[in-house]
Amino acid sequence: MQAETRQLKKVLTSDLRYVIPTFQRDYEWSKEGQWQLLFEDLDSVADRLGHARSKALANGENVVKAEAEVAPHFLGAIVCDRLPSPTGGLDVRAVIDGQQRLTTLQLLIRGLLDVLIERDSSRIRQVRRLLENPADVVEHPDEIHKLWPRRRDRLVWPIAMGDEIPTAGNHLYLQARRFFADSIREVATDNQGHDRIDDLVDALTDLFKLVVIDLEENDDAQVIFEVLNGRQTPLSASDLVKNLLFLRGELANEAELEELYDRYWSEFDDPWWKKEVGTGHAARGRRDVLLSVWLTAVSGEEASVSRLYGDVRKYLQPPERTTKLILIELHGYGQAYKAIYGEVDPGSPTLARVYGRLERMKILTAVPLLAWLRRIPSDRLSLADHERCLLAVESWVIRRMIIGGNTRGYGTAFLSVLKSAHDAASCSGANIADGVIEALADSPNSLGWPSDDDVQKSFKIDKFYGRFTQERIRLVLGAIDAQMQLDDAMTVTALFDYDQLQIEHVMPQAWRAHWPLSGTVLPDPAHQRLAENSREAAVQGMGNLTLVTSTFNQSVSNDSWVDKKPEFAGQLALRINALVAASLEWDEASIDARSTVLAEAACRVWGSAEALR
Repeated sequence: MQAETRQLKKVLTSDLRYVIPTFQRDYEWSKEGQWQLLFEDLDSVADRLGHARSKALANGENVVKAEAEVAPHFLGAIVCDRLPSPTGGLDVRAVIDGQQRLTTLQLLIRGLLDVLIERDSSRIRQVRRLLENPADVVEHPDEIHKLWPRRRDRLVWPIAMGDEIPTAGNHLYLQARRFFADSIREVATDNQGHDRIDDLVDALTDLFKLVVIDLEENDDAQVIFEVLNGRQTPLSASDLVKNLLFLRGELANEAELEELYDRYWSEFDDPWWKKEVGTGHAARGRRDVLLSVWLTAVSGEEASVSRLYGDVRKYLQPPERTTKLILIELHGYGQAYKAIYGEVDPGSPTLARVYGRLERMKILTAVPLLAWLRRIPSDRLSLADHERCLLAVESWVIRRMIIGGNTRGYGTAFLSVLKSAHDAASCSGANIADGVIEALADSPNSLGWPSDDDVQKSFKIDKFYGRFTQERIRLVLGAIDAQMQLDDAMTVTALFDYDQLQIEHVMPQAWRAHWPLSGTVLPDPAHQRLAENSREAAVQGMGNLTLVTSTFNQSVSNDSWVDKKPEFAGQLALRINALVAASLEWDEASIDARSTVLAEAACRVWGSAEALR
């Protein structure tokens, strides 16, 4: 980023064009809101400059030195993006932030020029230079203008900037020009009859200053805008990309940009897309997240939301990627994203189920891969293979969750899988699903795909309650119950909203009151401590956890097994409760036996790499 405080004359006298992207907001500044204050600032600075000059002349002092001591007036900042321009042609800057300010300054200068022309002032040429580029560097008529507004305003802008003073028209551009010209006429002569034109011109050109920020490829544009617009509504990453994309199309003379906007981009202005997801500093609008998903998916490289602007600029550099092709691609990823999050039909119950579980697991790093898979044509990736890809991702994620695997490195892992899938897709004889499965199976040891034995061991010895959120425990138990219902062909399948069920410890956490240890261990304190520790571990393990419906009598939750067992007889529609209700006793052996049954079912839900090949 290059940030520099410059006099207005230095900002506007270089041979360049400031172009307002087509789909920026309307020009909104008004007399009451900003014009009056801006003119009062100019009048005040000119007054201080004139006073310093008069005082220096009266005292026989150096006028130039006196002028240098007059405090400048800072107008704020504008942020520009350097755009490609032909060798020898005008430099081009896209005005990403500050278009209201820069547009108003141009209208102020035009009003001043009107008064100078009326007075046949010697300063006309100098002030005109702030509005127009020299004729010898202009190739197209519109390039004469230092500022070129968004497309909607390009018919009125030459009128607002022309020497012929408009006698009609209510466009804000024309109103602003008239306001500034009238205001300058009123103060062009002071109360003593002295001409103030030179003071006004010099105050504007030399003492009005702007902070001009030129973005470079690696700039974190989003942070810049959040700092500049801390008390306003900051531009989002998607706003920046939209401006860049459509302005790129304009400069390439691509046709039908408004139609392309309506067809492929306008949806992203809907509230659903603007809603923030995530928490704290990581919260971003969905459309910003979509951009990172899209760019990661198509490039195979991680695209962070915080540096999207620079990453998208790089992606757009090859000229064959027209605005239309990019918008079609992005719109397609938007539909894929909505399918992943249940806003449109994902195409099959299996896909919907896996998307829902991964969303609950908050595995955001997998979304670029999931979106990319949805963009593969069905003749290259069949529905069966698409489902196999997602089942593999789900199994890898949930098996690793069950064994307590580290989630650090998931971003890198899924990028590796995405690249393998890209490679498979580019090879005519390769199967994309096999490529995804093999990439997951070949993950390094720290990110390995747990085996059936690993899952069995975790169900037997690991603590689940308290280590996992209740939502994740419901997810695992609900999926196991649904699998058991499918496995039991003799039983009518019962449908449950597992998220609405309650987690129940079969043997309660407060077991000491009604669930005594075996009397044989009580005489030995050491054995008793070991037995207590063993029971505490068993109580929090998966074999002791279940789901119950609202018909379960919670008042017996901490009572003895004799009182509690009948309640499970009323919960048999949930297959995970069948073994509980059939048990004569409920102790560590019972919990161990049930953990084995649940683990076997879990391994059928989330198959191994070998099973999915």
